[in-house]
Amino acid sequence: MPKSKKQILKLNGKTAVFVDWANVYNWKKSLKTEVDPKKLFNFLKQYKNIKTKNLYFGKDKHPKSIRFLKKIENIGYTLYTKDVKYIRVEKTDIFQRKCDFDIEVCMSVYDCLDKNFDSFVFLSGDGDFAPLYEYLISKSKQVIVIYTRGHLGKEVLSIKRGIYRTEINKLLGI
Repeated sequence: MPKSKKQILKLNGKTAVFVDWANVYNWKKSLKTEVDPKKLFNFLKQYKNIKTKNLYFGKDKHPKSIRFLKKIENIGYTLYTKDVKYIRVEKTDIFQRKCDFDIEVCMSVYDCLDKNFDSFVFLSGDGDFAPLYEYLISKSKQVIVIYTRGHLGKEVLSIKRGIYRTEINKLLGI
């Protein structure tokens, strides 16, 4: 799709956005560029139905991480964070950064349900969210999953009805 032909989201009523930043950050491998959080925020800001833009990212002592979290707050996202864990890669001296936000995203979704949100937009291809999507669909909520090629779980692909999936590059013109 040419960069000038950006896709537009059709949102149904009061909308919440959930950005799993670790997932989005790893899209750079497939996109050959990073998703700019400011450009993403500005894209979302054009939709008056979007009432909350939540971003989830782990915190640690690394200066780059500290700068990023400050930048996100300054942009205007509602930031959810917790301490990063470091897990030893089996039989090596290498430690992998680990900080999943699946439970925190689910808690935020349930909070939005209590506040009568109609549409839920997720920037994450994580298949672990499939049961949440199915639950929202069963409650007649609009579910939109934004991902990039090669980063969408088979569990999400297997949902046949009630879900709209689109690639980030079609929205941001990346």
